[in-house]
Parts: sequence; structure tokens; C-alpha cells
Amino acid sequence: MEKIEGKSWKFRDSIDTDVIIPGRYLRVFTLDELAAHVMEPEDPTFAQKVQKGDIIVAGWNFGCGSSREQAPVALKHAGISAIIAKSFARIFYRNAINVGLPVVVADVDAQEGDFLCISLKKGIIENKTTGKTFKIQPFKKFMLEILENGGLVKHYLKKEKNKEIQ
Repeated sequence: MEKIEGKSWKFRDSIDTDVIIPGRYLRVFTLDELAAHVMEPEDPTFAQKVQKGDIIVAGWNFGCGSSREQAPVALKHAGISAIIAKSFARIFYRNAINVGLPVVVADVDAQEGDFLCISLKKGIIENKTTGKTFKIQPFKKFMLEILENGGLVKHYLKKEKNKEIQ
């Protein structure tokens, strides 16, 4: 996961998990159906407009509210490749990493539609539209491995498989 590149979608402070995926959709049976309702209360057409690789840029306290794992799963399945926010609810941050969705704490000057490039390893976010560069805390090697393997469970299974081979 050397670079994450995509178009930005801008959201406000305190986007809670019920905005990310409303509770009434938690009983759907497929990830496609779940992703079809992502961010619906904030933008009813978001799920139809988002493209694979797009990046969410948000304010403070992204992912607050309930601890539902479906929130980062739905965002990832909808095509979101990373979320940049000024801060995250702790459980959302952990759930996102666990499902392999990069979450970056940063205050980035970006407007909706800007093209962003993130290097988690180098600790840099580039706004290719404006030419601005932002420094972030580089991700530690173990975090990069978890994300590269698709999440915590897949990472653990890969490590166990490698042990069996040796």
C-alpha cells in the first residue's frame, strides 16, 4: 500500500455511525446492499456517486456513536480507499483498521473533488489539485502490514499460514 490516490469527498464534524450506515439497514444480507446506503442521511446520492479509490475528508470526531463494525465495512465496500479526519472516535478508528480501511488523523485543506495522494509509509498527503502537501505521522510497519493484508483477521491468517509453511 505504497500510495492511496483518489478524489475527495468532504464531510462535516461529528459524522456518527448512524449517518455512515443507518441502523435500519443493519439487517441487510449483502455488502452491496449495505454499501448502497452509505452516508445516506448526509447525502442520499453519495453511494451512487462514489467511485472506487475515493477518499473521505472530514472534521472532528468522525465515526462517533455506536461501535458498529458495519460502518467502516460499508464505506470500504462502497469504494472508499481511506478516510482523513481531524479526529476519529476510538472504536471507529480501531474497527476501520481491523477491516483494512486506512484512517488518517490530519487537518487537510481539501475541497470536494480535489485529487489526493496519501503515502502512509512516508507520512505525506498531497493535494494534487492545489499543490499543497501535508505531513502526517507515518504508519508503523505492523499497521501497514495489517492494512496491506486486508485487515486484522486476514493479517493473522496470513501469519499463521506462513508459520505452517516454515
